[in-house]
Amino acid sequence: MKYNVERIKTFKTLDEFHAEMMQNPEYAAEYAKLDEEFALLEMILQLRQEAKLTQAELAEKAGMKQSAIARIESGKASPSFKTLYRIAKALDKKISFV
Repeated sequence: MKYNVERIKTFKTLDEFHAEMMQNPEYAAEYAKLDEEFALLEMILQLRQEAKLTQAELAEKAGMKQSAIARIESGKASPSFKTLYRIAKALDKKISFV
């Protein structure tokens, strides 16, 4: 397979693309809205890993299906407060609003 080296040199990294897009106020506003949600999902993933639990183990402790945990951690599902509470309880954590 032959590659166009000049074209490859013009590709941007994801960080470069993101930095460029953040100059667009509409993009930046939408990103800011999602940033908090992604931080929460990342926290769930991190806490699960720190507890050395698989998705299936966490799901069982929370009375959920593994696929639900997978959808939440991947950002494909927005968990309700009730679901967050069940996950927090399964991880021996409390939810607080600041």
